[in-house]
Amino acid sequence: MKSNKKSSQIRKKKSELPFRLNLIFIIVVILLVTLIGRLAYLQIFNGSKYVADVDRTDTTVETSNVQRGEIYDSTGKVLVGNQSHQAIQYTKGVNVLSSTLRSTADRLSQYLKVSTATLSTQDEADYYLAKSSNLTKVENSIKNHSEYGTKALYNLAVEKVKKTVNLSKTEQNAAKIFSLMNGAYELSTVYLKESGVSNKEVAEIGEHLSELPGVKVGTSWSRDYPQGNSIKSIAGTVSSAKVGLPSDEVNILLAQGYSRNDSVGQSYLEKEYDSILKGTKSQTRVEVSGNSTVKKEVKQYAGKKGDNLVLSINAAFQQKIQQYTRSAVTSAGGESTGGYAVVMNPNTGAVIALAGVDRNTSTGKVTDNALGTINEPIVMGSVVKGAMVSGALMDGVISPTNSTMTDQPIKLAGTSSKASWFNKTGSANMRLTASTALEVSSNSYMMQLAMKEAGFNYSSGTSLLGMKSSIFTKMRGYFEQFGLGTYTGIDIPGESSGYKGPSGESNIGKALDLSFGNYDAYTTIQIAQYISTIANGGYRIAPHVVSQIRGTNSKGGLGTVEETIQPKILNYIDDTAAEKKVVTKGLYEVVHGTNTYKTGGSLASISPGISAKTGTAETTTNGKTTVTLSLASYAPSNDPKVVVAVAMPGLGESAETNNIELAKKIYSAYWKMVQSTSTLKNPTKATTASNKTATN
Repeated sequence: MKSNKKSSQIRKKKSELPFRLNLIFIIVVILLVTLIGRLAYLQIFNGSKYVADVDRTDTTVETSNVQRGEIYDSTGKVLVGNQSHQAIQYTKGVNVLSSTLRSTADRLSQYLKVSTATLSTQDEADYYLAKSSNLTKVENSIKNHSEYGTKALYNLAVEKVKKTVNLSKTEQNAAKIFSLMNGAYELSTVYLKESGVSNKEVAEIGEHLSELPGVKVGTSWSRDYPQGNSIKSIAGTVSSAKVGLPSDEVNILLAQGYSRNDSVGQSYLEKEYDSILKGTKSQTRVEVSGNSTVKKEVKQYAGKKGDNLVLSINAAFQQKIQQYTRSAVTSAGGESTGGYAVVMNPNTGAVIALAGVDRNTSTGKVTDNALGTINEPIVMGSVVKGAMVSGALMDGVISPTNSTMTDQPIKLAGTSSKASWFNKTGSANMRLTASTALEVSSNSYMMQLAMKEAGFNYSSGTSLLGMKSSIFTKMRGYFEQFGLGTYTGIDIPGESSGYKGPSGESNIGKALDLSFGNYDAYTTIQIAQYISTIANGGYRIAPHVVSQIRGTNSKGGLGTVEETIQPKILNYIDDTAAEKKVVTKGLYEVVHGTNTYKTGGSLASISPGISAKTGTAETTTNGKTTVTLSLASYAPSNDPKVVVAVAMPGLGESAETNNIELAKKIYSAYWKMVQSTSTLKNPTKATTASNKTATN
């Protein structure tokens, strides 16, 4: 019995085995079919979506601005620094919906107050429609709304809301925050409030950061001026992150790697050297998953603060010269329109001071305008006669050994006579060499040079109609070799090339005025470059106010020198040493000569001794007869180290020494504040130096 029972059990198990195998096979087949179906779904129907999700998971770089480089004076004083501020920032995620942005803005507005002064009706409408229920309601109210595409329908909704929107103060605050957030690019960081953030705002926002995706408490910087705001006219300005890139340059700057909300130098040094001052942005590697959430952030590069500029300008000296110039103009009164002074190293082009003020002739109000030295063309008068003599020597109409002519009134048919200041009637006719003509500032001599250069034979009473109008081009060509009437190349944007009066046969008489500086207009920096070219032996060097580019050390101060600005020679005056000596001798004798009519004798008290050319131009200001007093000078005469150029337009006819008195103060301050006379070669001989040729 037991054997039969056991056999029956074995037969039963054998009969169940195929069934179990079939069941397992069926289950496996079902699983395979399910797997294949799922793969088909993933790869065929949603493959592109998941590929995009994977791509979005790849590294994306988020950048943030760094502290801007600072500007120092020649002694290491900070002229333009950075003031840090607590700031609230926002980094926009990937594919963030408008409704999500509005929700974040609404929550943040409970703790943060921003200015709504620039909130537009477009901003208000976008904020209002970011709420889904509002958008649906407005779109449904538009007639035949189903006939429009998504974008067109939204634009119609915006226009409708603009006419009716009436946000509360609280909503306006949230709307402005929403606008700033909405304007950010994906994974770019913008300031929601970059200054004036209170400690309470920081604390409350910090407590709720988990509810405010993308919002951060950070730092912003603004420019400050420890030595006073007067340097701003030279340094220029920087746009705020709120303003962003200038609209007229936005495409160019975007192509250079800027972001729309970047701060950027807007004018002068800040603009000219922006690529150096702006620094290098920090870079953070951000991994974003397909559902738009940030998976990981890794700081790849901490960024580098902008490099610093060291100027050739001495801040204390600059302030002193500005003070002197303001005082000279204020005391001048009358129709004075301002005053300008440039102090420069003639051998390197380094600008040590740029001082200038404008004066409102109606109110008498005087305002600082140091950049008037580079952008205010002025009819300067006789200061240009050194260039006129040099041009005549190079043209060959006179020579160092044959330059004598008689100073006499120039009488031409159909016009009143033109004469030198000391010989209006012809009672003081005298024989002059080119050097003596400079000493006494002879207008007659310069006019005769112009006629000789034009190939015109002058005799009293003749007409100038036969004189070639090409003389304008010839004289101006020689003047430009010295920097008169052309760009000096200074490293500050916005300089003027001066003003050239009309030429041609109908204005041929003006060629004579041009010869002695009473026609074309030049800037004070051009006068400084011109006299520097004479002082250094014939090299026209571009003026510059930046002397070095330096990094930042571990303590935040000036670091290692990265670049030293070298003198930039623009051209060389190709005259002989003997021809150069004619001019330098004349400029020396303007101050130290023996002729009764020398024009700069009162400058002889300056020590070390200087060489100079004074200038007086006859002008008209507000319908009144006025004069411009100018001066071009260098010191010491035997080894020039510094030039001083001064221009004071719109003075009364009785003014005689305003330019000279200002120059005296400038030289006195220079030797006390900038360079000691102990550094000079034979400084005691400088006051008695004879007519030596200035060389490098």
